[in-house]
Amino acid sequence: MPDWRKLIAAKVALAKRGSKPRSKTMSQLGIQGVDARVPPGQRLVDNFPVLDLGVRPNVNTANWMLNIYGLVEMPLTLSWLDFRSLPQTSDTSDFHCVTRWSQLDMAWEGVQARELLMMAGPLASAKYVTMHGYDGYTTNLPLEALLDDDVMIAHSVNGHSLTAEHGGPVRMVVPKRYAWKGAKWLKAIEMHAADRPGFWEVRGYHNDAFPFAEQRYSDDAF
Repeated sequence: MPDWRKLIAAKVALAKRGSKPRSKTMSQLGIQGVDARVPPGQRLVDNFPVLDLGVRPNVNTANWMLNIYGLVEMPLTLSWLDFRSLPQTSDTSDFHCVTRWSQLDMAWEGVQARELLMMAGPLASAKYVTMHGYDGYTTNLPLEALLDDDVMIAHSVNGHSLTAEHGGPVRMVVPKRYAWKGAKWLKAIEMHAADRPGFWEVRGYHNDAFPFAEQRYSDDAF
């Protein structure tokens, strides 16, 4: 069994035991309650601001396809019907934008990213992932970052289907990172051996993007 399959299996077993991996929060500094869930420099909002590259792709449930390719045993191409036939899940998590706003307790519905990774079968040489959007956007993460049980390819939020302005039909949601790491209008997931910085990363954004470490920009960005 390749190393990544073992890691995915271990993550699944952990989730079934009811232990959900959590990122480091302010509670570890003695700050409790809602404040412990808000990263430094963030403000709470109760709306869902719209941020994108200024491009709204013409994609909907009729023409949307998702490709998973690169260093995998079995490349996948999924239609909307294929995607909706997969095991569906829901998760409530907090959402942190690098532009300094956060919304707590957003209820997402979709398919766990690791579910698709298990189907494609990452090769042992696969270490990193690039997510491609229909708008030409890209962002990068270590493959392991997509294995947590709260990482989702989401089609709905707070009980409603994702609108086009928020990345519908589907977007990636990676709650432990700033929101730019979750591509809107998700088109493809590419697995590769070496890290490849994406759209914002090559423009000075931090490669890791952990909100509680305030990793907004790389040290040599300016």
